[in-house]
Amino acid sequence: MSFLQSWPEPIVRVQSLSESGIQKIPNHFVKPPSDRPFNIMDTKTTSINVPLIDLENLNSPNEFVRKETIDGISNACREWGFFQVANHGVSHELMEKTRAVWNEFFQLSLEEKQKFANSPVTYEGYGSRIGTEVGAKLDWCDYFFLHYLPEALRDENKWPRLPVSCRKLVSEYGQELVKLSKRLTTILSIGLGLNEDYIHQSFGGNNETSACLRANFYPKCPQPDLTHGLSPHSDPGGITLLLPDTDIPGLQIRRDNNWLTVNPIPNAFIVNIGDQVQVLSNAIYKSVEHRVIVNSKKERLSLAFFYNPGGDKLIKPAHQLVTKDCPVLYSPMTFNEYRSFIRTKGLTGKCQIESLKSPR
Repeated sequence: MSFLQSWPEPIVRVQSLSESGIQKIPNHFVKPPSDRPFNIMDTKTTSINVPLIDLENLNSPNEFVRKETIDGISNACREWGFFQVANHGVSHELMEKTRAVWNEFFQLSLEEKQKFANSPVTYEGYGSRIGTEVGAKLDWCDYFFLHYLPEALRDENKWPRLPVSCRKLVSEYGQELVKLSKRLTTILSIGLGLNEDYIHQSFGGNNETSACLRANFYPKCPQPDLTHGLSPHSDPGGITLLLPDTDIPGLQIRRDNNWLTVNPIPNAFIVNIGDQVQVLSNAIYKSVEHRVIVNSKKERLSLAFFYNPGGDKLIKPAHQLVTKDCPVLYSPMTFNEYRSFIRTKGLTGKCQIESLKSPR
């Protein structure tokens, strides 16, 4: 892959714009009328509870309870592409401390945060845009992106040095979410009728599987009906574990051509299927288009942990899932090749995975 060494246009931090007291957002954040999140304040009529799975049931001595839990996750992946997990084994205290330390980071001076400013080469660091196209419509979001796996890409010196507990907490949090991700990919594989380690091995096993964290900060926005925190997209990778802001919902998923606001459950993770799992499952599991709305009264923060194939792993439908009635739907592509589209074009719905479909 080849990317620009610097962003094609000057970077203006969204948080700085918000804190300046502007009443109108700059034009490069204003979405075309057809893409705007109309009626975003009417959450009572658009909110929804995605399936909630109690992972503690997997430890039940009752085989029926264990099977019912696996089937519940499999059905959620087929019908929703999203579900929430409770009793997942990650310390609630660690979750809260990690969320708090990222909130502290975004309240640091701009000068301190700028020391970790990112570039399109790796996206690692403090950023404010996705995609390198000149003149693109931008999202109302600042973020910090870092690599956790594989070990060769992990460089804690690129992680925030302040607050002083940040690097230690992020390391512990990442370790726990890798464990949870491995557990979930095992369940997903079983739900497809594959060997339990099929997805894990397809991602590259213990040595090549990649994982990264993106801390998303959504400042208050004076015109939330004109822009997005994150534009509509499906996640390009494997699976995503989201620790949302439970005080004010912001995640919306597309279902039956409607945008529905997800109600987050305290101390639960929102899990969604990425494009690579849709490809591996030959579209039995679905990656679903989603977006993030912003708010005029309150800032928000969420932590998205991405568990992905290694960059050089060729991802294609599992041959066990290809039949005469269900032929191969997608052409093989490495994850590096796949995500280069996102890093160039930005977030563009599901057009990338649709372009992979094999000609009939």
